[in-house]
Amino acid sequence: MSGKLLWGVLGTGRIVRKTIPALQATRNGEVAAIASRSKERAGEYAEMYGIPQSFGSYESMLASADIDAVYIALPNALHREWILKSLDAGKHVLCEKPLAMGVAECEEVGRKAAESGLKVLEGFMYRFHPRFERLRELLAANAVGSLTFIHVAHSFEAGSEDNIRWYAALGGGALFDTGCYCVNASRMITAQEPSQVAAFGNYRDANDGGRIDTSFAGMLRFPSGATALFDAGVNLERRNFLEITGTEGRLYLNNPFGILEEDSVLEEHHFGRDTVRHEVKGANHFVRMGEHFADSILEGTPLRYDLTDAANNARVLEALDMAARNQEVASGSLPSARLGLI
Repeated sequence: MSGKLLWGVLGTGRIVRKTIPALQATRNGEVAAIASRSKERAGEYAEMYGIPQSFGSYESMLASADIDAVYIALPNALHREWILKSLDAGKHVLCEKPLAMGVAECEEVGRKAAESGLKVLEGFMYRFHPRFERLRELLAANAVGSLTFIHVAHSFEAGSEDNIRWYAALGGGALFDTGCYCVNASRMITAQEPSQVAAFGNYRDANDGGRIDTSFAGMLRFPSGATALFDAGVNLERRNFLEITGTEGRLYLNNPFGILEEDSVLEEHHFGRDTVRHEVKGANHFVRMGEHFADSILEGTPLRYDLTDAANNARVLEALDMAARNQEVASGSLPSARLGLI
């Protein structure tokens, strides 16, 4: 392996317009190749972003000796298949969130990664932004006292009917597209796994049959007694905020999942006293995530988040999806037998 990690980008979805420039901006990586199901489309993106090689199939890129790691930017339901194929080809994997469409799929990826000795990271990029590093410092310093409530929202308008979010077979819908962020953030903030969930969804017919959720509201109850309330949507006005309330005050962060390369503010409130404004330097969280992943491979250091975390997030998503689809009014307990780690 060279002094830099050589990336191959698998897929040409809209997200790569953000992630390709970010991976190219990392200090320890280079984007060496891109693959699409269409050779013409792969060539178009290679020319657009100055990528040396393009491939007209995913398999042909994975067979290349010129890449060390794969960034997977495919629809949710295709993640498992192409993570496993990438690992079989000897490539490390950074995969867009959610890692896979359920606990069993995440555990399968975990076993394959362990057997191969290769690294896999679920791409929740927001976790690498300085805002969340500062947030965790404040929580560790007991800035809000005993954690009581978390309220988080993430919604936007997906747009035209050809958007992948309107297809059930591709893993579309609000919960697995935007709600997964809310669940992940709530688990990270509490440093616990929820013991109870309640959920409601608004559904429509998917473009390919079945039903998908256009908006979703969920509640998580943690063993400490803290409660997280979240709402997510793919047919709504853009909303993106995080509020953490405890017995001694609250923290508020606007646009927690946005890139925010400009400086931003984390607000700290205490019972009517003057607001404390924690100014945080801007950063591109995709760049920081890519650098962390490359460092882990090049230097042999552990990833900050392992596949146990991905499986536990999937477990909560599954429970929420089931609760909403069954139209459960009362909270339903997560089966304790399913809380084992990978």
